[in-house]
Amino acid sequence: MGSYRERLFIPVSYWVLAVPVVVLVGGEAIFVANNTITLLCMAVLAVIILAYLLNWGSATIEVTGGVLRAGKKTIELSEVGDTLALDEQQSALLRGPRADPAAYLLLRPYLKRAVYVGVADRAEGIPYWLVATRRPEELAATIQRAQQAGDRESVG
Repeated sequence: MGSYRERLFIPVSYWVLAVPVVVLVGGEAIFVANNTITLLCMAVLAVIILAYLLNWGSATIEVTGGVLRAGKKTIELSEVGDTLALDEQQSALLRGPRADPAAYLLLRPYLKRAVYVGVADRAEGIPYWLVATRRPEELAATIQRAQQAGDRESVG
């Protein structure tokens, strides 16, 4: 049975853009306070942005042991229905106009492609998962292979 693991790291451009945000927004304090307060505001803002970006980039997608983990949610592969690798347009439709508000979404704005994971048993009210990934074909294929291996094990 194959396994898959991907961490949704933040691109370098987001980290680079955080620097001018800290300088510009933190620097606004110079108009109302002295240099010490300005530097303190910049330091606090930098810590907040750092914590946010680290948390945001810590999301992991994993297929192993008959389970799909996406972010903090887990689903047994035996409960998964259709699995499709989506292109940018299909992903955009499922993120926007054709989205189901009950769906579980693990999305990042810097990842334009995703995998649609249908939920066979909708007892929890979740119709599907939409999981953003850098390698949608590989993730979808791994889920399908793991499901087939699980089906063979349950039959044999």
